[in-house]
Amino acid sequence: MTNDKIHADPRSLVPRVARLKAEGRTIVFGNGCFELLHVGHLRYLEGAKALGDVLVIAVNTDESMAMIKPGRPPVVPDYERMEMVAALEIVDFVVPLTERNPVELIKLLRPDVHTKGTDYDPETMPETPVVRGYGGRVAIVGDPKEHSTTEVLAALRERDGAGEP
Repeated sequence: MTNDKIHADPRSLVPRVARLKAEGRTIVFGNGCFELLHVGHLRYLEGAKALGDVLVIAVNTDESMAMIKPGRPPVVPDYERMEMVAALEIVDFVVPLTERNPVELIKLLRPDVHTKGTDYDPETMPETPVVRGYGGRVAIVGDPKEHSTTEVLAALRERDGAGEP
């Protein structure tokens, strides 16, 4: 990964985030698998970016996807998913998410705002007490969960089974 937006070691981003915060910039953090980019992802990222100046996105690694989606290997490898997300203009930095949830990354980067999609409840997320504990806030962004990679894959399988390209 040669893209300068991608920080394969999230610790390398800590000094940069600290400088940006010292300059008065609002750091927004989000995460996801981003397995096959679709309009739901874009609307989530746009909603997240609208809440601050700098958008850091954690992309689940293949290993962490195996934890949260057992029995379904990723269609696109993690390093390619990180590259695609980093290519989006609204995303400032990308880091890998190697665990089931982003709690450790949040502790490391201490974003001002942690964002999740509309299919989440902030009161039940393990990240919420951590974010609120240091004075950050949790925000739900994006459109209703009407788009998903699972649906795209199912539609492709259905077409393939029907003999369509």
